[in-house]
Amino acid sequence: METVTSNDGSRIAYDRLGSGPAVILVAGALGYRKFKKMEELAKLLAGSCTVINYDRRGRGDSTEVTPFALEREIEDIAALIEAAGGSASLWGWSSGGALALRAAGRGIGVERVAVYEVPFVVTPGAERPTPDYGERLDELVAAGDRSAAVRHFMRNAIGVPAPFVALMRLTPMWKGLKATAHTLPYDWAALGKQRMYGAPLDAQEWAAVTVPTLVVYGAKSAPVLQQGSRALAGVLPDAELRKLEGVAHNVKMDALAPVLVEFFTRETDDAVSGDARPAAA
Repeated sequence: METVTSNDGSRIAYDRLGSGPAVILVAGALGYRKFKKMEELAKLLAGSCTVINYDRRGRGDSTEVTPFALEREIEDIAALIEAAGGSASLWGWSSGGALALRAAGRGIGVERVAVYEVPFVVTPGAERPTPDYGERLDELVAAGDRSAAVRHFMRNAIGVPAPFVALMRLTPMWKGLKATAHTLPYDWAALGKQRMYGAPLDAQEWAAVTVPTLVVYGAKSAPVLQQGSRALAGVLPDAELRKLEGVAHNVKMDALAPVLVEFFTRETDDAVSGDARPAAA
């Protein structure tokens, strides 16, 4: 494990594997670097890339200085890019993809960005998230009820049936989920409430993300996730869309890794470095 110090003094812990172009892995809600699938992807990419698999602030071995602001998470990524030599690509899973995209538009040295199923909801009338999801989440986190916060996320954000959530609470996995539950509002902030209730995506919001971008989704994923991915690729300035057969939101990393390796190691003459652009307002 290595660490970097972010702009506000938070210590960000990470593992570095492999060699080649630098790629930073950005976990989604409740995820952290020791999550089995994050470690699996890091190992699969390490044969072709220098992989930085990190704990987002407040998770695992990373600390955080409060209060939280979305900009602090972008500064964390900037510190990791500096540790990688001044430039790196990003991969983001689910809500981690929203954070990766926002970082890519800040002119901090992002070369490329790939995302898997950022859960923007562009489907009118979608049942999830519930209308009061963000407000209720803030209440539960403020009360220190981490177990209830995880349950609220599972039921009212992603729609896991109640019997399955009840069974999950009896497994060792629940302890790990509770440990990062206080960071669930961070993912809500990265996604943006305005992007979660059926409105079309706003191209202007993503106009600064001019680096080559790969948007990937699974053929077996819920229609709302597939629709969100297609809509996202449609508003990004330089995006390509890729559908993976036989996978869903809990993606098979051995299916995803070859796609990412090809993208992150691809040589192009017109790739624009994030260093060359001014920071977005």
